[in-house]
Amino acid sequence: MNRRVVITGMGVRAPRARGRDAFWELLSAGRTATRRISFFDPSPYRSQVAAEVDFDAAAEGLRPAEIRRMDRATQFAVVCARDAVADSGLDLATVDPHRMGVSLGSAVAAATSLEREYLVLSDSGRRWVMSPDQLSPHMFDYMIPSVMPAEIAWTVGAEGPVAMVSDGCTSGLDSVGHAVALIREGSADVMLAGASDTPITPIVVACFDAIKATTTYNDDPAHASRPFDATRNGFVLAEGAAVFLLEELDAARRRGARIYAEVGGFANRCNAYHMTGLKADGREMAEAIRAALDEARLDATAVDYVNAHGSGTKQNDRHETAAFRRSLGDHAYQTPVSSIKSMVGHSLGAIGSVEIAASLLAIEHQTVPPTANLEVADPECDLDYVPKQAREHRIDTVVTVGSGFGGFQSAMVLTRPRGQGERP
Repeated sequence: MNRRVVITGMGVRAPRARGRDAFWELLSAGRTATRRISFFDPSPYRSQVAAEVDFDAAAEGLRPAEIRRMDRATQFAVVCARDAVADSGLDLATVDPHRMGVSLGSAVAAATSLEREYLVLSDSGRRWVMSPDQLSPHMFDYMIPSVMPAEIAWTVGAEGPVAMVSDGCTSGLDSVGHAVALIREGSADVMLAGASDTPITPIVVACFDAIKATTTYNDDPAHASRPFDATRNGFVLAEGAAVFLLEELDAARRRGARIYAEVGGFANRCNAYHMTGLKADGREMAEAIRAALDEARLDATAVDYVNAHGSGTKQNDRHETAAFRRSLGDHAYQTPVSSIKSMVGHSLGAIGSVEIAASLLAIEHQTVPPTANLEVADPECDLDYVPKQAREHRIDTVVTVGSGFGGFQSAMVLTRPRGQGERP
């Protein structure tokens, strides 16, 4: 069995963007969401800026008991899942619960709650010996990442395959790829898939400070994230989430669903090289792109837009550019490439799903979102990175990619559904 899989619903919570429409408005306008960190005093840290989500759990419809029980990242995921179901128009009462599943990605899971509870138990680090009578009754929920997809399963009544995917910064792509495989092979008919991360905490900020991966443009937050720019000096940490409803193509057509895109192909590779280092030739990412295109039965010339990982580190941007040249050949120079991290930062495991959402909306609006803050060209990054302003462009096929610590490289091919403006 090899069924075709489409995306018919989405929910997004991104920095300065509540929901799908606000998210696209921010991207298409080229606005940046980076600001000085407000969740805690960032003064002691090397990098003091981030892209925060303005999120009110009560206003989002979560009950007090849910807010108390769920970590912030879990709250994001549940709210996005509800939006995805509503957006799809699918009546879940018509779906066999044993044929519906969840695949959720996250890099640091309940980091927000774990750090908060550590500060409570240790009296802000002053006590080495901690009293168990101060332990939160919900500590299990914070310690076990699989609680996150379980919460979505309880919300939608999914009793089929439920999984947590944690591959660092490719988690948001890999979780959707896993969901696609389950539908294709016949293990599920409907999947809620995506990712959520809320890593803007002192310990995560300190970790990236230690390896000098994040930006030091603290005096100019709006222009701190500069993918592919010669003056870039690190990524902007962010939080966010996106969840999608995926289903089999024929079933979606029978019920008259609006289809964002078909997932034509997905592949991931590992460079088996270094925890944070990347080979300059981009070979592993290029192989993932080629394999995803092969699965979609498309050649390089079919690609209309590449949604880049584009983190804003020199190592990544040059590695990625080499991968595009290697996988797309001469067509790489005719294909617009952009990084939305220039606007919404890098939300670690969530960003792959947030970038899928951007790719779906680029297809819907036939517009390439820009790479904001791209002012000074890096001679080693010589492709068309769509600087500063969105561009109207015919988009039938998008390749969206991710790169993560541990050497993970992932690529997904999204195609406009046939009958919705395909090329003659």
